[in-house]
Amino acid sequence: MKLKNALHKLSSKINGKLYYDDLRKTIYATDASVYREIPLAVCIPKNEQDIISLINFARENKTSLIPRTAGTSLAGQCTGDGIVVDVSRHFTDVIKVNPKNQTVTVQPGVIRDDLNRQLQKHGLFFGPNTSTSNRCMIGGMVGNNSSGTTSIKYGTTREKVVSIKAILSDGSKVEFKKLTAEEFEKKLKLDNLEGDIYRLFKKQLSDTDNKQAILANYPPASLHRRNTGYALDDLLTTSIFLDSKRDFNICELIAGSEGTLAFITEITLKLDELPPVHRAMVAAHYASIDACMQAVVPAMEHSLYTCEMMDKVILDCTRENLKYKDNRFFIEKDPEAILMLELRADSEIELQTMVGNLLETLRSSGLGYAYPVLYDEHIELALELRKAGLGLLGNMKGDRKAVACIEDTAVALPVLAEYISEFTEIMAKYGQQAVYYAHAGAGEIHLRPILNLKKSEDIRLFREITLAVAKLVKKYNGSLSGEHGDGRVRAEFIELMFGKKVYELLKEVKFTFDPDNIFNPGKIIDAPPMDTSLRYEPDRAEPEISTLMDFSDADGVLRLAEKCNGSGDCRKSVEAGGTMCPSYRATRDEKDTTRARANALREFLTSSPKENKFDHPELKEVLDLCISCKGCKSECPSNVDMAALKAEFQYQYHKANKPTLREKAFANITRQNELASKIPGISRFIMTNRITSGITKKVLGVASQRELPVIAKTTLRDYCENNRRKFEVENPIKQVYLFLDEFTNYLDVQVGKDAIHLLTGLGYRVNIMDHPESGRSHISKGFLQQAKNFANKNVSIFKELINAETPLLGIEPSAILTFRDEYLRLADDKEGATILAKNSFLIEEFIKQEISLENIKQDQFTRKMATVKIHGHCHQKALSNTAVTFDMLNLPENYKVTIIPSGCCGMAGSFGYEKEHYEVSMRIGENSLFPAIRKASGSTIIAANGTSCRHQIKDGTGKNALHPVSILYHALIKD
Repeated sequence: MKLKNALHKLSSKINGKLYYDDLRKTIYATDASVYREIPLAVCIPKNEQDIISLINFARENKTSLIPRTAGTSLAGQCTGDGIVVDVSRHFTDVIKVNPKNQTVTVQPGVIRDDLNRQLQKHGLFFGPNTSTSNRCMIGGMVGNNSSGTTSIKYGTTREKVVSIKAILSDGSKVEFKKLTAEEFEKKLKLDNLEGDIYRLFKKQLSDTDNKQAILANYPPASLHRRNTGYALDDLLTTSIFLDSKRDFNICELIAGSEGTLAFITEITLKLDELPPVHRAMVAAHYASIDACMQAVVPAMEHSLYTCEMMDKVILDCTRENLKYKDNRFFIEKDPEAILMLELRADSEIELQTMVGNLLETLRSSGLGYAYPVLYDEHIELALELRKAGLGLLGNMKGDRKAVACIEDTAVALPVLAEYISEFTEIMAKYGQQAVYYAHAGAGEIHLRPILNLKKSEDIRLFREITLAVAKLVKKYNGSLSGEHGDGRVRAEFIELMFGKKVYELLKEVKFTFDPDNIFNPGKIIDAPPMDTSLRYEPDRAEPEISTLMDFSDADGVLRLAEKCNGSGDCRKSVEAGGTMCPSYRATRDEKDTTRARANALREFLTSSPKENKFDHPELKEVLDLCISCKGCKSECPSNVDMAALKAEFQYQYHKANKPTLREKAFANITRQNELASKIPGISRFIMTNRITSGITKKVLGVASQRELPVIAKTTLRDYCENNRRKFEVENPIKQVYLFLDEFTNYLDVQVGKDAIHLLTGLGYRVNIMDHPESGRSHISKGFLQQAKNFANKNVSIFKELINAETPLLGIEPSAILTFRDEYLRLADDKEGATILAKNSFLIEEFIKQEISLENIKQDQFTRKMATVKIHGHCHQKALSNTAVTFDMLNLPENYKVTIIPSGCCGMAGSFGYEKEHYEVSMRIGENSLFPAIRKASGSTIIAANGTSCRHQIKDGTGKNALHPVSILYHALIKD
């Protein structure tokens, strides 16, 4: 209680936010590692004074601070029982770019890729490039001394840090930078903590025995990926202590210190000129790991920009992945490993010479069997495949996962093959098939055993394998950590790697900087055992959780949530592209990430004492802003399907908490529209009249700024019944069935008419069945039993009618794609649902296919000029692709078509209508969609196939968007 009162008092002093509720603590209990520690509190500081207040509080209350940016650490650096300090929200400024000196000064919360986008106009970039570069932040990269794929050309973060501003453990501000011998001597005279720090290094590194111990036990400087412990070896080899031209700079020690020495607030980095634009990648295929490893040394004799490796385990993970399976286009046969060797040059002629020389070396070695050469965008697709490795490993079904513990070892290239051979022997001893991937050219192979850390036996192996590999690394004079840091998982073995004398020097460094041990304790120094504070209680009885939806594809609902390994892909910025995660992009609050929702679900479903484990207000809160865009279903490498998890949560939550009037109204909107369609005139008056519509909005909790959807004068089904003869086609090319979805049938009837007339005009017979609604609105509000009933009825109706030759087409993506997604979880007839899923298509998909078959031709359409910009529906992006719409609208000869890189529109069905969600909804739209549409000329046609998207575009920009089929129908040459 005393500490809680102290936190309450601290909260009043903080300009940012301080949280100590169970939900926030649960969300921040994990990072991308296997560890879990419930923190005392979480702070989102707004300025340096907040950080000083936190430091003083931690010192006075004997607690600690865990600095955090994106929280993508693999070794547990961001877990702890103190206060997690998340600087990713407010410490995000690029303070100064100095093109002349090729430097940039940033705050720690600046995202690496976002920084490089800003630097591009200056012809500069920050070289170190991690697999998490679209969301990892510079502060975290400094903390871990990150390096990534480009280190063989551009080095590590440590080599790029010019200066650091930080706050020390006594609350004082300091700047670390290069010092001449004279400047160093002045620092020794300071009567404060900063002076103590410099005096410590003077004492430590002037001692002959210490020098010998450091030089004897640290990996050689030629191994640039050496990240174990504190970088005393770098400080030793400066002009202060050895005959060297290198200036002394404590930044070299701060880089890789994992937030254990000082709290960084500002970083100045050395930049590089942008690399040559002409590039090629040779993807060398090998039938064995050993052959691949042997090929690295001769390959590195060439001037490579990257030398990356993927093994068969990684490649197999990509086979069925929705996002990455198409990236496998360059894979030949079934390789055990692939080396991805990138070359760059200033001219195409020079590049081709380099490619030829590299191919000659590779082929003459006789080690590989295929050497496809990739260019331009194909290189990026291949690199995305490798980058996805970490998340894809988390997508392994079941409890056995590729565990990060020994994945960060680095050895010198000449002994790499020999080291891997012995490593493989160790894995075989423990019955393991290791997973190999990452930075072969730097001597660092990310090697992971596959373990079930829910079981004591595998936890024992977790330790034994790590210890055995640590001893092997020491034998080869390598580094136990090459780039991911020591954290919780490797810090325990630092004394083994360096010896007792050096370890004592490291402890002296820590406690001179931080005598009260407030900065990220338990990392690097005095670490607890590496097999404690794991995510799961060993040998636990798995919770029995019954669900209405079928989660057998993930071995249950809990394991679907557990698939999130914390890699944080859901935190990427708007500029990084994609859709995931719209609400986080609007709020920049960790609570609104897919990761946070998965963490909360995992925690409560595991530990809840309630019979209904979903009955927790914390879960309702964390899922509130999930708009079920399905971006995570495809963009999350682990395919954490949060839309399905939210639907199941809502259904279960309603069992204990009655749904609101608004939830019922939106879920049953089709029934209301059906009734309204019988009196369309009265209904349209109620929805458009300012007074009556205002009352309706107030009763239902709809945002007053919204225009309510207006019922059509006649339903599409009635139109079809009354105009059957118009749809008759003699000698049709094919027959199709058209699903009259509930949105098109009652609201967007003209779009439905255009679709039917387009198909018949092109020579297709359109069949329409008497069928129920899709159930989309019920799914979105958690009324799953009703949705299940609709699924069963639709499966029963269509399973015998549709096939590859006679498909079911849909106009509204959120409706027809339900058949490809949720019906597989809802329908009782799994075989029938599978048939329906395989043969249900967006109308654009069908037309694109028919264009490819030359059944639809360009001369059937106008030659008039038009400019079209496409906004794709989120469900289309996740379960299909926007390219089909692009290809369809490019059919008219003089149509200039582009896809807006827009992410989510923000409406998401009823979400944007709800008054408490209106602001977030519009912020999502403002991220990219609205500005792109406003910039378009007045004559530009805006295409959007989602009914919600079209309403959002109208409300956000005042422009009317058209469904793509309407655009194409208007372009059709009529007889």
